[in-house]
Amino acid sequence: MKFFIDTANLEEIRSAAELGVLDGVTTNPSLIAKIVGDPSNFTYNDFKRHIARICEIVDGPVSAEVTSLGAEEMIAEGEDLAALHENVVVKCPLTLDGLKAIRHFSSKGIRTNATLVFSPNQALLAAKAGADFVSPFVGRLDDISTDGMALVEQIVTMYDNYGFMTEVIVASVRHPQHVVASALMGADIATIPYAVIKQLVTHPLTDAGLRKFMEDASVMKK
Repeated sequence: MKFFIDTANLEEIRSAAELGVLDGVTTNPSLIAKIVGDPSNFTYNDFKRHIARICEIVDGPVSAEVTSLGAEEMIAEGEDLAALHENVVVKCPLTLDGLKAIRHFSSKGIRTNATLVFSPNQALLAAKAGADFVSPFVGRLDDISTDGMALVEQIVTMYDNYGFMTEVIVASVRHPQHVVASALMGADIATIPYAVIKQLVTHPLTDAGLRKFMEDASVMKK
């Protein structure tokens, strides 16, 4: 299973990369907004430079989302983003126009990530259009009292049934159990906030055992 980090924060990306378990990065407009001090001074060129910096840190897929709604505009923006670095994956929303853009990018050899996926129907369409990745948002489904992980299980089963090569990125991860459930279901990737990555490492018995080891080691003669 591959681990992506879901952030646009360069410091978080560097810290995760140093752990040696990071395979890629996902971003979106909301994550970009979090790192922008003054939005009025943050231009589209600033956004492109930021994506390029991320690509310098992580040697793996870096999802950069289009911010247009029409297919033609998505295509123009996506081609611009893809030209930044070979690791850029163009992230398109799962809409009718998004599907058209995904199909275009697929025909041009530009990798895509179908995002804002909330149903198995959407995931099936993304795979048929040629998306390289599909991102079901499990946390947002949980927020409305729907089982987000059940959607992941359905998508994995459908893709296995028909041999689709589209990789499943479990997105909107809120806690470590989402990661464990994703691995047990056979999802290809979990994209995880840095805070949750740190939680994956932590266990109270590890902390207690380490304290005991350190106490016992302190009495040894050096």
